[in-house]
This record gives sequence, C-alpha cells and structure tokens, in this order.
Amino acid sequence: MTDIREILDNLENNNAEEEQLLLEKNLLADEALWPDQKRSRSLHIVENTEPERVLLLGLSNHRSPGELDPQASLQELAGLTETAGGLVIHSLMANRDRPDPAHYFGKGKLEEIKDLIAEKVIDLVIIDDELSVRQQNQLDQRLPCRVIDRTALILQIFADHAHTREGKLQIELAQLSYLLPRLSGKGKELSRLGGGIGTRGPGESQLEKDRRHIRQRIDNLKSEIEQIRRQRMVNRGRREKNQVPVLALVGYTNAGKSSLLNTLTDAGVKAEDKLFATLDPTTRRFRLEETEVLLTDTVGFIQQLPHSLISAFRATLEEAIYADVLIHVADSSHKDLAGQIKTVHRVLEEVGCEEKPMIHVFNKIDLLPDPLDVQHYLSDYQPAVMISAKTGEGIDQLKKLLAQHLPQPLVTKQFVLSQDQGGLLNRFYHLGSVSQVNYEADRITGTVILPKHQAEQYRQYLTEDEINDQQQ
Repeated sequence: MTDIREILDNLENNNAEEEQLLLEKNLLADEALWPDQKRSRSLHIVENTEPERVLLLGLSNHRSPGELDPQASLQELAGLTETAGGLVIHSLMANRDRPDPAHYFGKGKLEEIKDLIAEKVIDLVIIDDELSVRQQNQLDQRLPCRVIDRTALILQIFADHAHTREGKLQIELAQLSYLLPRLSGKGKELSRLGGGIGTRGPGESQLEKDRRHIRQRIDNLKSEIEQIRRQRMVNRGRREKNQVPVLALVGYTNAGKSSLLNTLTDAGVKAEDKLFATLDPTTRRFRLEETEVLLTDTVGFIQQLPHSLISAFRATLEEAIYADVLIHVADSSHKDLAGQIKTVHRVLEEVGCEEKPMIHVFNKIDLLPDPLDVQHYLSDYQPAVMISAKTGEGIDQLKKLLAQHLPQPLVTKQFVLSQDQGGLLNRFYHLGSVSQVNYEADRITGTVILPKHQAEQYRQYLTEDEINDQQQ
C-alpha cells in the first residue's frame, strides 16, 4: 500500500544511511498508529490482483466558470479511475452549492455515504474536487475506507505513465508539493506517542524531520528540472539558428493528439483511448510542402489540473510556450466540447501561451452522427478544420492550413539598447535567440535572431551592421 509514509521511505534512496535509519525507525511508530491499513490515507490506488471497488462522490451544483458541468465532471472522474486501475461501483452527487468547510459534505450525507460504503463493499472513495487538509482529515476519520481527492488520483496516473527521467522528476516534485502541507495533519497524532510538559514529543520531532527531508528533496528536484530546462533552451536555440519551425500539439486529454502525431509523421507513438495515455513529450520532423518542421506532442490538459502539476511540468510545457504555432486538438464527439475548449484556453493562459498563433483542429469527426452538429465551431474558432486522425479525413486540408500559418523566415540583427531598456532585452530573449551581449557604460549591444515580422516591429533598435565600441 502506498501512503504518506511509503512516499517518505522512497525518498530515502537519495539520502545518507543515517537519514534512512531515522525514517525506518519511525515506521514502528506508524504501525502502532495505524494497525488497520485500510485507515491509512493513500495518494495512489493500491495495486492488487483485484481492482479496488471505488465510490465516486461530487456536488451537483458546485461548478467554477469554464469548467465541465458536474455530471460530465463525474463521468470524467470515472474515466480517470479506470485509467488508474480502479473499478467504479457507484457514483453519487450531493445537492450542495459549495463544499462544507469541515467535512466537504453535510453530516447527514456522510451517514448516507457510510451506509452506501457498507452496502456496496467499497474499498476507496474518490472526491471530485481537491480537498483541504481539514476536509481530508475529517473524511479519513468519519468514513470506514480510504478517501482520496481528484488531485491525488491525477497524480497517481501521472506517476504510472511517466517513463522518461524528466517525467519522473516532474511527477515526484508534484507529489511532494502536494504532500508537504498534508503532513501537518499527523503532527498531533504523532506527538501523543511520548513527551510531556517542557519536552518536545518524539512524533513532532519526526514530523519536522519529514518536512525538512521533503523540502530538501523538492529543492534538489527543482534544480535537476532547471538543468533540463536549460538544456532545452540550448536545443531550442539550435533549432532557431537553423530556422526550423516548431509546431506543438496541445489539447484536452484523450482528444487524439498522439494519433494525429502518428498520422502526420509516422512517429509510431502509443495512442490509447485513455485519459493521460501520453505524458512524456515526443518530437518528430516532417515535411510540410517545401518546409521541414518539428511537431511536438505535449501532455494533455484537464479541468482542475493541479497547480503543482502545471508548475512541475513547466519545463515540458515550454515546448508549447516556445512553439511557433499551437495546434489545439479537440474531441468533436465529446458532449461538453465547449467546456473542454475553455479549459485548454485557461491552462494555456496560465503558462503564458494565450497570444500564440493557434489552429483549432476538431478531431474524431468519424464518431459524429452528423458533422454539421459542430460546424459552427469552425467559425467560432478561426482558423479551424475538422478531421479524423483515425481515418485520415481532412488531413490534407489541415496540412494546407498549417503551411499557410508557418512563421516567417528568421533574420539575424544587431541591437543597441540604452541601459534602462533591460525589459526590451528580456523581450528579445522571449521572442528569439540572443547572443554576444555586451554591457557597456551607456548601452547594451548584441545579436538577436527574430522572426522577420517581429524584427520589423522593433526595427528602431536593430541594425544589420556590426556594432563596435566606437559606434554611438
């Protein structure tokens, strides 16, 4: 069973033997606290020979702007549960406008849930929301089986599906960021193991060690991910120097991005009809008319995507941030297509991609009874095209559309800025590739490679002439 203690134990592989012994010693205290392992809180679905029997719970009237309607959200949670290996036995919607701050549900509804758990022989309850630490602790105490929230479920799926070193680092960072504030819920319980007036209980002491341990690991993970980000910057600079356009596939999870990547590039990427089947980015070259381009598949988005995941996967999402054109793949057969589109736009805005050139691709038209049912989306989200990555319908039209929106050729320019124009220099770093920067007494000079239309926009600061110390 994977719970908070086991996650802490896994961290020991990265530390000295002395730290390992400290945590292993404290496992005895955990066994005394939770002899019934069903009561321990888990971040993951337990891997057994038999799938866990799961009860899904949500609120019927609780919805933030731009999110899926509650019923569609609960159905999506069922898909996530199946992806994680759970067996959904029953779903229940409580009629509330907002969660109870202490128990999430009302006390009467909790009694109904307890009876349902006994009747259906439920192993695990999953809440269609992110629980506060207080709500999580109260539900753990009041319900006779394990309870996790939507965020914990998504974190497990990411952990199960990440295969590259980068992906594993990012998901570990997200898990620990999620775990750290939840350690406080066990501080009082652990402190009851010993100590007294004027002393510090051994449980509280261990809690502080766990916190320090996690913070150190988080710092190490951030450092490693930053190194990967810097390497991506180097590779990106080389691509820009070679003037290779980059297209990034973005969209809601299970919209068909990997299938489209395979159709366009023969990449052979595994494409499954599952949520979050792809987590590690894949980049392939292919020719678009007379131009060779790079096409990158990125992680799918979802409503209520945990902020810790957005932060942890920022290095991966930078492939979208620095792409020349975004290809937003949407599942045209989904009943809440508009809600999914809004979710993707909101996440793109969070990572700073809201102003990127974007082509909307409405996929899976082979699953529509009548393609005219979604025809109005083509005018609402221009430029747009309807395709089926599975059958190939509309692919030629998509290629023509992509060719029309490829970025203009890159140009190399010299720049001259005053010392108080550092913000403009940062803008050059964001838009292009900057090199040979010199900070002089009264100016900043250097070389920048920019798309032609952006070089024209900043032409008053740019020149094709070599800049030397005598130029003013």
